[in-house]
Amino acid sequence: MVVGLGNPGPEYEASRHNVGFRVVDILAGRVGTELSRCRYRSLCLRGSLHGAEILLIKPLTFMNDSGFAVAGWQRGLHLEPGRIIVVHDDLDLPLSQLRIKIGGGHGGHRGVRSILEAVGSHGFVRVKVGIGRPRETQDAVKHVLGFFEERENDAIQVVVQRAADAIEVLLQEGLEAAMNRYNVRDAHQSRMA
Repeated sequence: MVVGLGNPGPEYEASRHNVGFRVVDILAGRVGTELSRCRYRSLCLRGSLHGAEILLIKPLTFMNDSGFAVAGWQRGLHLEPGRIIVVHDDLDLPLSQLRIKIGGGHGGHRGVRSILEAVGSHGFVRVKVGIGRPRETQDAVKHVLGFFEERENDAIQVVVQRAADAIEVLLQEGLEAAMNRYNVRDAHQSRMA
């Protein structure tokens, strides 16, 4: 199960906080269809990528209640936490950097905290998409709910595509292969950050 985190509604669609939704939309395009309304207050799509059966989820609750949909699907499908991949923004990572990991705390991310509390485990996989830190004078909440600057648009387009690629590697080759390939900050990423 691949869960993209974000906030529902057109006013949030292009916000920094919604990069998880964007990654899931890319994966849906690769499956060849769109997500539709499903149970547990979510959009979903069942399909396959390279022979791997997947369920794509976008919770329709606000970010702080993402755990409702994730826990509902987890219980309904009897999924072990390690079979859940959560894609979300991370302001502690520079713009355009990815970090794939399993376990750990929420790091102040309210969507991740909601999932940790609802699922009752730290054992799910995370694909963290760097959105960069706010300026010293900018509030963190306004930063994550704000939009990317024009000069950042190319970099974010590339990183959401790379995050979708990383999830495909996770599905095909496993966690270690994906971490080895995508947790490395290369020269191209440095130039975009």
